[in-house]
Amino acid sequence: MIIDAGKYNIIIERGAICSVGELVSEVIKPSRCVIVSDDNVHPLYAQPVRNSLAAAGFDVAADFVFPQGEESKSMTTLEALLNHLCAEGLTRTDVIFALGGGVTGDMTGFAAAVYLRGIKFVQIPTSLLASVDSSVGGKTAVDLVSGKNLVGAFHMPSLVVCDPNVLSTLPQEFFSDGMAEVIKMGFIGNPRLLDLLDGDISDRIEDVIAECVQDKVDIVARDTYDKGERQKLNLGHTVGHAMEALAEYKIHHGAAVASGMHIITRAAVSRGICSSDVLTRLDRLIEKYGLDSHLYKEYSAEDMYSITLHDKKKRGGNITLVIPEEMGRSELYDYPVTDLLGIIKDGVKE
Repeated sequence: MIIDAGKYNIIIERGAICSVGELVSEVIKPSRCVIVSDDNVHPLYAQPVRNSLAAAGFDVAADFVFPQGEESKSMTTLEALLNHLCAEGLTRTDVIFALGGGVTGDMTGFAAAVYLRGIKFVQIPTSLLASVDSSVGGKTAVDLVSGKNLVGAFHMPSLVVCDPNVLSTLPQEFFSDGMAEVIKMGFIGNPRLLDLLDGDISDRIEDVIAECVQDKVDIVARDTYDKGERQKLNLGHTVGHAMEALAEYKIHHGAAVASGMHIITRAAVSRGICSSDVLTRLDRLIEKYGLDSHLYKEYSAEDMYSITLHDKKKRGGNITLVIPEEMGRSELYDYPVTDLLGIIKDGVKE
């Protein structure tokens, strides 16, 4: 299956990880390249990718491998990666491959955006979260101590190669992590996806990925630089990112987003913006896919609020929140930042 994202394609195909070289050579002339991966994914998939690239005529330089986890998505690791690209002699005609999950894709994409003022990169997502969300759309970033994804750039990949077979090696917690983003896509604007999730998706994971990817491609095409509609993709993320920061990134992104969606939807019910049926269905899907609606109970509303003051979605004295209005439809609401504490309290009260 090929999804046209305008300037690049997303290929969703079982076994594609073993034919990356052939697929990439159709859009990028064989050149020197570096594979970037973490120390969890690298032993599993780097060699098949290296072999395929070499067979297609690519000059595969030494891989860059970093410790897995959000803690590595930092300026320190980014600098090490940039120095590695320089040491391996990559030029403006060369390419970087992001082999891994969201952390790998975000950081590799940002390195590609700033190295020599921009070189090509290819996304090879190996997690469900990266497959359905972060590998598509060209958002790249690293974290600062002050908050998540505060330093980044828009830089589109040349190709995304998604092999659903690799998802079979994911531990359950990582699969659940990705399902939070899938649930999010349903609630922001795809009731059909919600119906799919209500059933058995064990043999329909390609359909799930394709639904999410096509939705995101359509949204990004209408709002590439995140000035309007694309912000809907942040449902649950404002408070979710705050929880991640408070936990020092020891909780999974999807787990935090799931709980963040619960908070904002519960606040919407409290304020008469949506019906309680929306919250009930959300919580049912969160539980079905191994997530916890009430993860927020580890943190106070005041502490979560203090972190959101550094959120990149804040503009001046206002912040944009994504709020469900009905089943499968969410809208953007602008609030004074000073109102956010009350909204969070509405979302966490028993």
